[in-house]
Amino acid sequence: MIRYGVVGCGAIHAMHCDAAKNIDGADLIGVYDVIPEKAAKTAERYGVRAFASLSELLSEVDAITVCVPSGLHAEVGIRAANAGKHVLVEKPIDVTLAKAMALVDACESNGVRLGTISQHRFSEQIRNLHDAAQNGSLGPLLQGDAYIKWYRTQAYYDSGDWRGTWELDGGGCLINQGVHYIDMIQWIMGGVKAVQAQVRTAAHQIEVEDIANALIEYKNGAIGVIQGSTSFYPGLAERLEVHGRYGSVIIEGDRTKLWKVDQVAANEGLYGGGVQMQPTPSLHMHDPEEAVQNASSDPTALWGEQHRLQVEDFTKAIVEDREPFMTGRMALEPLKIILAIYESSRQGGARIEIA
Repeated sequence: MIRYGVVGCGAIHAMHCDAAKNIDGADLIGVYDVIPEKAAKTAERYGVRAFASLSELLSEVDAITVCVPSGLHAEVGIRAANAGKHVLVEKPIDVTLAKAMALVDACESNGVRLGTISQHRFSEQIRNLHDAAQNGSLGPLLQGDAYIKWYRTQAYYDSGDWRGTWELDGGGCLINQGVHYIDMIQWIMGGVKAVQAQVRTAAHQIEVEDIANALIEYKNGAIGVIQGSTSFYPGLAERLEVHGRYGSVIIEGDRTKLWKVDQVAANEGLYGGGVQMQPTPSLHMHDPEEAVQNASSDPTALWGEQHRLQVEDFTKAIVEDREPFMTGRMALEPLKIILAIYESSRQGGARIEIA
């Protein structure tokens, strides 16, 4: 039985508490927050202990899930790793590459597991698309786009003094809201080589961006677009579009809206070089209007089942002494892309290569 503690009782903590309460082999022991009233309220709701300090919580658990402001992820995670505890951290892994690497190094040197939440990788629709893109079913990849056109009020940013700051939020619509879909598109397409971008603050009183546009060059030679915002009322469904030589796939809100492949052309190698087609996944096509009912305008309307699946995988990784499906090192890739987008914008849209 893996004993979990949740650190941070803000907007996302309930997903982690619910997951730990509903997974075989896991047990939620307690919670900690720097605001004791928040911890007490959560503890009462889940029937667990509210710890008075992080040190006390670490002394009673095997693993923690880190739900504090983004710029504190590494700080909390490193303390846990040094105490010999496994660490599952909310996205992004942290807000600077130096701090993120320090967390990765601390977990590796202490022999504990590190995972970063990217729950959309546990969507069947997303996995189908990833596999099709990577096994040649769509043919040579041409373009991959991610659109995250969401809406947040000024009150959302005013609800916490860390929101919309460089120090603790690390940025705006890209690193907070957009990081999941940036991770999805780079994973599906096989990694990003370079970016050119513009970002700006247009509709909120915050330090960071609320509109971002980037041109993407992938490692395989394909190109693409990333658009992110928290300024577009009323908030639209997040959208991934992947185009190969033989077909296109569009996913909105983790639901497949279009899956169209020219199997004759692919099997006969009509457009330059044959690719042995893999079977197209059998997918239920949802009403496109249904996909709008997602997290695009409500930050709490997240995918609880996918969180549960990721916490379950992390628990099994500890028990089975293996890497989790989404490791800390994997989480460095979307962070590198986002930081490169910010740097490109600072340099007037210059092309920035990603190491």
